[in-house]
Amino acid sequence: MPPAIPHHVVHLHQDVPLDSGLKLPAPAIAFEAIGELNADRSNAILICHALTGDQYVATEHPQTGKPGWWNRMVGPGKPIDPERHFIICTNVIGGCMGSEGPASPHPGDGEPWGLRFPVITIADMVRAQAALLDRLGISKLRAAVGGSMGGMQVLQWAASFPGRVESVVAIATAARHSAQNIAFHEVGRQAIMADPKWKGGAYEAGAGPAKGLAVARMAAHITYLSEAGLTEKFGRRLQRKDAKSFGFDADFQIESYLRHQGMSFVDRFDANSYLYITRALDYFDLAESHGGQLAAAFAETRARFCVISFDSDWLYPTSESKRIVQALVAAGRHVSFVELKSPFGHDAFLLDTPGLNTVVDGFLRAGEAGR
Repeated sequence: MPPAIPHHVVHLHQDVPLDSGLKLPAPAIAFEAIGELNADRSNAILICHALTGDQYVATEHPQTGKPGWWNRMVGPGKPIDPERHFIICTNVIGGCMGSEGPASPHPGDGEPWGLRFPVITIADMVRAQAALLDRLGISKLRAAVGGSMGGMQVLQWAASFPGRVESVVAIATAARHSAQNIAFHEVGRQAIMADPKWKGGAYEAGAGPAKGLAVARMAAHITYLSEAGLTEKFGRRLQRKDAKSFGFDADFQIESYLRHQGMSFVDRFDANSYLYITRALDYFDLAESHGGQLAAAFAETRARFCVISFDSDWLYPTSESKRIVQALVAAGRHVSFVELKSPFGHDAFLLDTPGLNTVVDGFLRAGEAGR
């Protein structure tokens, strides 16, 4: 797991009820806040991160030194602007960047939770975020914005707290996890659990299943890319050599790239957190608690919605976004939808994709003008 670093953390005063029937006792929630609340506390925008993201949405990551993961979207003069908005991004519960998770100390004995940590869902993550906003005195969000798993969270916000969010921007996401998505996650989890250093989840800090976690990251990272993007960037080019080695070193550039992605991920992420968060994604099915009717999940909300997909995203393809849009229309909600062209696959929401900032900026400004 990553070394301990300081975070902006609030310890909730109340337990968070979980879908499993258990409760998470007074959890810690780590977050970043940028900008200032206006006088009537009406300008808050919640940004929800993806599976391997964290709260450092637009500020330098204290561990890696890299810029915020969405600094293309968030910052002065950008669609989500600290000059206009109070921007908050939390590390989800189950995470490993300061929020309560399997690496956190158990309230009973001070040792890491490990597999004693309760299995969580996307709805549980959202309940914890809502409790944090209560603590901060924010009763309503101007917008909830997120891509991938973050998009699932913002859809869950509209369903779970229909009166608390005015606008929802859901990017490169789905209202449920498909069998294919679950299958890829299971490969990753099995790689972690097959590593002898996993030790049933009871590994010591700095001595976890690095090899298994790296393989899990490699498998997942493939799903974030597109064939066209991989071909353009790597093709079948060899890695710093003129001929094949006829061995099992990284002959091809794509092999070297995936190995680098895997090992660098180990430096900043906890293996048990990966197990818990992927399981939360697999359990996600927004229609399930509404009799299988997705439109019913949006029956109570009056939020405006903007749904964005990318034509090369095969992890959460446009067909999944259209299913969300159709449900919103059936529920009588205001919804805008666009499919953007990009060679970057699922990762397009994090990259410099033409039109993305324009769409988000226009949607948010239209909502603000209509307040």
